[in-house]
Amino acid sequence: METESEPYVRLTTLRQLHQVMADMNTARSLADTLQTVADGVVNGLGYELACVNLVRPDGDLVVAALSGNSAAEALITGRVGSRASWERRLSMGEAWGDLRFIPHTEGWVLDEDDVPQWYTDGPAPRFEDEWHPSDRLFAPMYTPGAGGASCGELLGVVSVDRPRNGRRPGAWGREALQMYAFQAAIAISNARLRANMQRALVRLEREQQALRASEESFRQAFEYAPSGMAIAEMGGDQHGRILRTNDALCRLLGRPASAMRRYAFSDLVHPEDIGTLLRTSAEGGRAELRLGRRDGTYVWVSLRNSVVADAADGPRFLLTHVEDIEERKRRELQLAHRASHDALTGLPNSAELRSRLSARICQRPQSLPAGAAVDSADSMNAAFGQFGEQGTGDGHGEFGEYGADAARLPHPSFDAYEAAGHGAHAFDFHAAGGPYDAFDHHVHTVAPEDERDDGTKGLAVLFCDLDGFKSINDRFGHNAGDAVLIEVARRLSRGVRDGDTVARLGGDEFVVLADGLGRADAQDLAVRLRNEIIQPIRVDGRAMRVGASFGIGWAHCGMTADEVLKSADERMYVEKRSRPRQHRRAG
Repeated sequence: METESEPYVRLTTLRQLHQVMADMNTARSLADTLQTVADGVVNGLGYELACVNLVRPDGDLVVAALSGNSAAEALITGRVGSRASWERRLSMGEAWGDLRFIPHTEGWVLDEDDVPQWYTDGPAPRFEDEWHPSDRLFAPMYTPGAGGASCGELLGVVSVDRPRNGRRPGAWGREALQMYAFQAAIAISNARLRANMQRALVRLEREQQALRASEESFRQAFEYAPSGMAIAEMGGDQHGRILRTNDALCRLLGRPASAMRRYAFSDLVHPEDIGTLLRTSAEGGRAELRLGRRDGTYVWVSLRNSVVADAADGPRFLLTHVEDIEERKRRELQLAHRASHDALTGLPNSAELRSRLSARICQRPQSLPAGAAVDSADSMNAAFGQFGEQGTGDGHGEFGEYGADAARLPHPSFDAYEAAGHGAHAFDFHAAGGPYDAFDHHVHTVAPEDERDDGTKGLAVLFCDLDGFKSINDRFGHNAGDAVLIEVARRLSRGVRDGDTVARLGGDEFVVLADGLGRADAQDLAVRLRNEIIQPIRVDGRAMRVGASFGIGWAHCGMTADEVLKSADERMYVEKRSRPRQHRRAG
């Protein structure tokens, strides 16, 4: 730019200035904007060299663009000067408004600092305002302040050198450079804003793409999962209502997806498993329960819940994974059945028999009223049993198929006791206290007191041993013996009530537990079962017969299961020896 007096600025100069300012605001990127700022100083303001130093996030300034000298551009572009060195420069020399001019007479002290700079050769000045090669002129760029003033944060510094007319800029040149630096700061701020917006848009697009990919992955994993999946509402009045299901769950329950949306899991669960469902933690809970199919049957499933959010602060849902465990449950039940039942006959085995028997008796001996004479534990149990049967009415006297002999009869000892003035609650265990208080909720098992049928109903234990079974094994083999045992088990099971237990101890020994029988009832039952067993059994076209010996024992509290079985076993051998050998098989 040629030296011009203020009243006579050429129109061409103004057009050049306007053009380079327009170019700054049309650059596509921050890098293009910085280079346009440097080129504009050379092309529009009349300097041979221009350098743009941009403030980095750490505060130092880096040479971001240089125009006018390719060698200098290759030498210093990208190099960094410390913030302290630049602040020193901007506080030296002469202040021309916002510009800072450091004449060569002062600038020699800056030759050794860390600010990137170039050196130009030239003759010494011949007159006062001639430009010296070591003169320095800086145009700081600040973020625009209020009212358009350049008093904000430092964005960078434009360094210029070698005016084309060889003179220091006059008033117009200084004003034009200062105004250019102000517009350059705006252009750089806008370019940074656009760059940040572009990066944000790119990041947002990537995040949206990742979200769409994640949603698609979840949809495919949800829809095509081999096991059942469901999304249900969490919280509120509609908690647990099913919103969405996959095909696997619909197939498992035999219900269409449209119908599933009308239910909550609490509507589908088996009534016995409602408590299990309610105890399952909503946040990461797991339970094994039964869900209802459309045909009215139930299927065992493993149900796992996890909580998912629709957005950062959006509603939360329950993602439920439903796995079919019907086959595993069936195997578990089969294993449990095998562990507690005889493999040949399917009857409860010895361990299961002892477990059922132990559940009916406890170790607490029965107490008698104060002043009553007690000769043995059996008489104590019997006395309390007579009182309990008369006073509690627990229903053990209903025998149906066992006949009218099973009806309850009043017991004379109880009548005498009541007539003596004792109340119905004379057996007050709580008042006595002691180590057996934990059994007070137990309904004690009692036994008849003597060999006569006094009307007492108790838990009869019928010990059955087959007569002549060994000869069948020896003559016809174990297969025939197994067939006989299976048929005997079937006949015993058919001859008792639904609530009674028929168990196989092992070999040819069976035990029947029948609760609520009197002595006559138990003897009648043994006769009927024996008559069933002695009927001919056909195996492979042969008719085979076995006999049966029965011993009747009685279980009552204060005994162990082994003691009860031993008592019945001993009575069975007494009964076996009482009949002639030739009559045992035929009965």
